[in-house]
Amino acid sequence: MATDTASDAGTATANEPLYVDGQSRFDEIVADHDVVLVDFYADWCGPCQMLEPTVETLAAETDATVAKVDVDANQQLAAAYGVQGVPTLVLFDDGEQVEQVVGLQGEDQLRALIETHTE
Repeated sequence: MATDTASDAGTATANEPLYVDGQSRFDEIVADHDVVLVDFYADWCGPCQMLEPTVETLAAETDATVAKVDVDANQQLAAAYGVQGVPTLVLFDDGEQVEQVVGLQGEDQLRALIETHTE
């Protein structure tokens, strides 16, 4: 019985954003979850702060796992994904990057983007 629970945990989505610190944690999250929306943000970024409630809602209400990457603390990781402005949202499906959007996005737009990969 315990093995069933452990295998389910790998594909279950988190109900709140997962904070990423480093490449290995990032790779682990993308590999362990089917659809992952990564929010590259900065604490000083006004649009990032405005996006925060939307990101939290998407984590709670969609089948995607939401990860957050502080670009100031993870500059190499942000550079590896071509992040030049924040917020940048990158969507992964089965470990592959499938979408990237830059700037403040509405909840409906992001929800639709996620749903194209979770349905």
